[in-house]
Amino acid sequence: MSEDEFVTILGKLHDKVKFIYYHLMGEPLLHPELFSFIEMATERGFKSAITTNGTLLEKHGDKLIKSGVHKVSISVHSFEEGSAEDFKRYMQSIADFAEKASNEGIIVVLRLWNKGCDNGLNNNVLDFLRANITGEWIENTRGIRIHHKLHLEWGERFEWPDIDVDEIGENVYCYGMKDQFGILCDGTVVPCCLDSDGVVNLGNIFENDLDEILNSHRAIAIREGFKKRFASEELCKKCGYARRF
Repeated sequence: MSEDEFVTILGKLHDKVKFIYYHLMGEPLLHPELFSFIEMATERGFKSAITTNGTLLEKHGDKLIKSGVHKVSISVHSFEEGSAEDFKRYMQSIADFAEKASNEGIIVVLRLWNKGCDNGLNNNVLDFLRANITGEWIENTRGIRIHHKLHLEWGERFEWPDIDVDEIGENVYCYGMKDQFGILCDGTVVPCCLDSDGVVNLGNIFENDLDEILNSHRAIAIREGFKKRFASEELCKKCGYARRF
């Protein structure tokens, strides 16, 4: 997505959303304009959040902190293979960033969304973080409060939605079209952050009015269906994440 396209989108999102999440698959820190995007969004009153695998925080962490980002979620579970030396460097960069960013007032969430299938790696992660981050380390129902603005979050591994797999079932719930919608880099509007292929294409923000897209018959059917724990779209019937709710 170009800077001009992003500015156009910001204009169309004005008075309609509060938060912008810079991830719909892919690694946001790979985008060369990410930091200027966040700065422009902040200047216009939006709060920006990203989810990253953390591998580029050593290189870009300071720029991310200075950009005005509101929240950074780090998928620590993404590092499940590699040498002990690589693991230590990876974890050190995450610990350093988490400490510095949270002290600057940025919400930082360390995600371990692989509970029960981590082959013991999560214990190594916890041991490293406890040794390198001073905090309260208070457990709660969702994870651990390390200290103010810094949290660790547990989660089950889930199957990514795939239109080509068998249905899991239509009795599901999701926040798509209720609290969120997604915009792909070509402007395609989708119901949530898991439809990276644009399977549920609701329209194009560069070509259509956003209110028209969000209030289309298809969008309303998705929203009203989830109120009754019913998936109106085939892709949603094949989404493991929707089973969490």
